[in-house]
Amino acid sequence: MKRIIISMGLVLLTLVGLATFAWSGPSDKTKLRPVTVLLDWFVNPDHAPLYVALEKGFFKERGLDVTFIAPSNPNDPPKLVAARKADLAVSYQHQHHLQVAQGLPLVRVATLVATPLNCLVVMADGNIRSLADLKGKTIGYSVGGFETVLLKVMLQKSGLSLDDVRLVNVNFSLSPSLLSGKTDAVIGAFRNFELNQMDLEGRPGRVFFVEEHGVPPYDELILISHRQRSNDPMVRQFVDALEAGVQFIINHPDESWKLFIRGRKDLDDELNRRAWKDTLPRFALRPGALDRSRYRRFAKFLKNQGMIKKILPLEQYAVEPGD
Repeated sequence: MKRIIISMGLVLLTLVGLATFAWSGPSDKTKLRPVTVLLDWFVNPDHAPLYVALEKGFFKERGLDVTFIAPSNPNDPPKLVAARKADLAVSYQHQHHLQVAQGLPLVRVATLVATPLNCLVVMADGNIRSLADLKGKTIGYSVGGFETVLLKVMLQKSGLSLDDVRLVNVNFSLSPSLLSGKTDAVIGAFRNFELNQMDLEGRPGRVFFVEEHGVPPYDELILISHRQRSNDPMVRQFVDALEAGVQFIINHPDESWKLFIRGRKDLDDELNRRAWKDTLPRFALRPGALDRSRYRRFAKFLKNQGMIKKILPLEQYAVEPGD
């Protein structure tokens, strides 16, 4: 009888062991759900919460095996998400409005950078002290459309129009065009990068913030999914992990920097360290939260500027995951 009891005990222990193994949870990588996320550009401090969440294991804790991919063409990520060839993508709010208006089945599910980064920059030691001083000047830009609209609105606040300036496409050589004297000002510069780049060259810039000159505030970087996937539990899990990443950065900025550059030593330079510091206050502390009034206001702005033909119902292009 004693031998039977011992044998039954061994069976129970074995079953408990098997159950423990079978339900080991997200730490068992074979049970993690693969998630592909396309970035908007090469890895930089704008993506810090994503990579800190990855390095801290916040995605794995929620059952996700996340892979980030930098695109060869920055125009491709939203199209690939729309075609269901990727789960999520980092995009721009203004770009998102335009693409949804064009019929892409995309929806905003989270915010990464919650303020505009776009700005107009001139040389600090130059003779341009106000936007009114831009009359007759040469202004460089990278991408037409939205940047031109920003410039138009900013000039209007000072009684000028696009006819009062000379526009030149400098591609992505914004700060070099200023430093070389090819342009007197540039629109489309990111305040956390180009300004630091110029300062490191010993030629600091003066900045005019778009949201202080007639442009309603907007989210610079957002995360988008296919519209039919917005209620997928994966999206809520991803956003929760992202929020944990943001909170860790705010609480532990120095440790977070080390996590961010782990395995990415090419990012460990003075420009990225400065950009890191300048970007931290701009991350969305509640990435999933949606300011509905703010999004509607910006959609109205785009319509008034002729960038979209009509304002769609908010739920067609922006949601809070899990609603």
